[in-house]
Amino acid sequence: MTTPGLTISRILHAGYVFDCDGTTIAFDTIFENPFSRNCHAFPDVRFDVDAIRRQRFAAVFISHFHDDHCSLDSLDLLDRATPLYIYCIFDALFDMVRQLGFTDVHQLRLNDPVTVGPFTVTPREAMDVDVDSMFQVQAAGRNVLNVVDSWIDDATQAQLVELGPWDMVLWPFQTMREIEVLTPSRAAAAPPELPAEWIAQLQALQPRYVVPSSCQFVQEPWSWYNRAFFPITYAQFAREVGAALPAATIVRLNPGTSVRFDDVALQPAPPLAWIAPVGEQDVDYAYEGNAAPPSTASIARHFAALTAVQMARVMDYCRVALPAKYSEVEAASSYFDAPRYWRLSVYDHLGQASVFDYLLDGEMATLVDEPGAPGWTTDIPAAKLYGALEQGESLTTMYLRINDARFDADAERDLLDVDAVDDPLIRCLFSDTFGAYQAAQLRRLLAR
Repeated sequence: MTTPGLTISRILHAGYVFDCDGTTIAFDTIFENPFSRNCHAFPDVRFDVDAIRRQRFAAVFISHFHDDHCSLDSLDLLDRATPLYIYCIFDALFDMVRQLGFTDVHQLRLNDPVTVGPFTVTPREAMDVDVDSMFQVQAAGRNVLNVVDSWIDDATQAQLVELGPWDMVLWPFQTMREIEVLTPSRAAAAPPELPAEWIAQLQALQPRYVVPSSCQFVQEPWSWYNRAFFPITYAQFAREVGAALPAATIVRLNPGTSVRFDDVALQPAPPLAWIAPVGEQDVDYAYEGNAAPPSTASIARHFAALTAVQMARVMDYCRVALPAKYSEVEAASSYFDAPRYWRLSVYDHLGQASVFDYLLDGEMATLVDEPGAPGWTTDIPAAKLYGALEQGESLTTMYLRINDARFDADAERDLLDVDAVDDPLIRCLFSDTFGAYQAAQLRRLLAR
């Protein structure tokens, strides 16, 4: 009797469909292009939404709550009886999914296996246990590790080695520079190689097949991020991993493409019928260091004008709500223990700035008319600030620019140990919020 085969198909980014013996499950289901507001599929694809609505997955597994892995617009396409298994420590996400109409919703626990037909899916611990998880997927005698977005610590690495041997590892191959692009004038270019710990970890796991995973997107066609955000190419990944694991095969899975484990090896399989390729598919990334970033004024001109009501919302936030919020959020680094002048510049669709100067002193942020020398600066398009306030826009899509100026010698010395995410605007927008993107989606979906 022939052993049932295991078919693995790529959706997009970290999204996959696994099929074994007629049972189909899916992971991190994103059926949108673009997704997360400005993440455009790379290579480009088109989703057949009506065909997706006809799919009947035996289960869907979601590794974590980030909007490029858990989108209510994508879940909205699924049958509401679909069992959903979500790794998240926040009850609010489960409440939102149930409000969308799903009736079979489960909270995943680390190392607690879930059986769906011939599949055993076990969440494994990721580097940030409060945020994300990895998946071990077993079926048809195969053992697959879906690392999703995670970095792996030493303890988990030792556990994963013991759980082998591994037939396939889906490895997050892009380091991505989502923090560095916030401070391009201060961030060094990425080194021209994969992180050394990745190579060591893959060598310890010794998989038969490695799939470069968890990327496959770029930003808007005009965006300078497309030259600065993605340091690793598919070609580089294949070259370095192939040299480190000569017995392994590197398998590129473009969106919609499928492979099948038979009794002997991995073979091509029919593609997903509901994903249509658009244009050249074997595209690759091009990295140019910090890529001469354009000014925030010029970036802001790419966005549509806000209405008078929307702009009033932004201005009111800067004048009233932000100073009030600053007094409520937790302190950042010791840099802000001393009084600092902070300049926030908000650029409209014409590239014209509204400038707000604040004195940050302890827990207080006070607007001032005659500021001293700034010790921190933040630039942002008005459209993106509105998006964060009302549409759940996340940090990686906002084209925020931090500390593009040079300050006095004392401030520059003190800044050496400060993280960009200690930025006062970031703290006020995101320090005590959860699921703003999904909450905005839910409001819109329920209002239909």
